Amino acid sequence: MTRAPVPMAMAAAALVAVVAAVVEVAAAATYTVGAPDGLWDMQTDYAQWVKTKTFHPGDKITFTYSPELHDLVEVSEAGYDACSSANNVSASRTGNDVVTLAAPGTRYFLCGLTGHCDSGMKIRVDVVVAGGSAPGPAAAAAGPSSSAAATAAPSAWRAAPSSAGIGAVAALLLQHAAVVIGRPLW
Repeated sequence: MTRAPVPMAMAAAALVAVVAAVVEVAAAATYTVGAPDGLWDMQTDYAQWVKTKTFHPGDKITFTYSPELHDLVEVSEAGYDACSSANNVSASRTGNDVVTLAAPGTRYFLCGLTGHCDSGMKIRVDVVVAGGSAPGPAAAAAGPSSSAAATAAPSAWRAAPSSAGIGAVAALLLQHAAVVIGRPLW
């Protein structure tokens, strides 16, 4: 049985798409809310913390806190603005809650304990597509500023995927494309 030849442009396009997908997944970052100086607490300045980040689909944010003192509630924009967890999207109280930012858009989180949100324990997270023009999320959190405000590395310092690992994947994909096409690509 003979394979039908695959046009070079089609094979190259498929290869580029696969490599781009591998790089995007490998580049996902995990952030601890408030780190390095704070946690999910009433002392951290979340407006300052979130300004130093650019969140992308696939990133994860971890809320670390004492479950005896706080909780984590995802709410709508209206709930965020009103500091109300009445009609929440989800609620957690493990003390180590990991949220995957699966898609572009805005997510709203707050502490549902009485008075905590009004004291600034809330955060708005804007998730943007990779390569977006925004230098950072148009994010805000209300509340008093704190000298314990976290200052973290810019998103450009995100953990980069291993170039050796991506190179190995690219080499395998090129070899596979050569087999499909029936001749070397180079």
